[in-house]
Amino acid sequence: MDLVNGLYAIPVLGVLFQLIGYLIETVVNFGPIILQGATPLALGAMCGVMCERSGVVNIAIEGTMLASAFTGWVVGVALAPSLGAGPGWIFGITPALLIALLAALGVAALISLLHAWLSISVRADQIISGTIINIAAFGVTGYLNNVIAGSSPTSAGSFVQFNPPLALTQLPGVGWLLDAFLSQGPITMSVIVLVIMLQVLLFRSRWGLRTRAVGEHPKAAETVGISVIALRYRNVIIGGLFAGAAGAFLSMEATNSFQAGMTAGRGFIALAALIIGRWTPIGAWGAALLFATSQVLGQAIVISPPSTGTLGDILNGIPAQFYDALPYVVTIVVLAGLVGRSIPPAADGKPYERESAT
Repeated sequence: MDLVNGLYAIPVLGVLFQLIGYLIETVVNFGPIILQGATPLALGAMCGVMCERSGVVNIAIEGTMLASAFTGWVVGVALAPSLGAGPGWIFGITPALLIALLAALGVAALISLLHAWLSISVRADQIISGTIINIAAFGVTGYLNNVIAGSSPTSAGSFVQFNPPLALTQLPGVGWLLDAFLSQGPITMSVIVLVIMLQVLLFRSRWGLRTRAVGEHPKAAETVGISVIALRYRNVIIGGLFAGAAGAFLSMEATNSFQAGMTAGRGFIALAALIIGRWTPIGAWGAALLFATSQVLGQAIVISPPSTGTLGDILNGIPAQFYDALPYVVTIVVLAGLVGRSIPPAADGKPYERESAT
């Protein structure tokens, strides 16, 4: 402790050491919350990886997440009176919640199919297609929410977090890390598995090789027998399932309700995580953790700022509104630092037209 206090007492540099110590303390104390905050961002980024690695830009992640969040909630509301809201199985899973989750994923797949059709078959501008989907999702879900919420419906509940044994969470050194990963609901827990699985498949499988070939040079890929159109359709639809899971997380695990616009720009931050992670699942997940940490840090400073030292005086003097904007500020700063360094797949966003046989 004497060494730490000595470092904190160094002029100017002491404030930096205090900030580092406060960041470490925040990550350790708020580990589970950080992972929860990173979940929709990481899942949205996985959707972007699936789409853009095969050559399709998908900025409709925000709208897909919002539509899935609404669908999961409203289907749960409709089924709760007949199927009941609990008690559930492991993670609090009930038949109503399970069907609602499948409905959320199904809507995400349909929206992704629409985007794939516009982008691949119609060869419409992919940015405009995604923008239209985002606007439509925001308007339709907002209107229907006003109609349905007026009757004060009873939801189907939400997925329950797992409670790990104290023997694990109290292990010296790694207990906080085990607590962060295990004190979660099923969707959050699945993220790390999905990230690792997608990373391995993308760079160590035949499907991954074909996906990267289509995203880099589709004409060359088709000359060796790869169906560019079919692979892009398949990847965009599967990618939509990741965005659907992100939306379901917001209304069925993080909460058990739906609010208009509850995605709050997470789909666009997921795209930023995709770019910062250089279109790789592991990199995108790391960027999602960075953004989630900045969000939690802003909340932690408002709730429990450093009580002593120069750092506490500095942080208390900053308006609280700045901490609300901190995740977006971090996004802009990091992206600005990567301009020209993070290069997308060569065929990303370029419609492909199969050459005639003649």
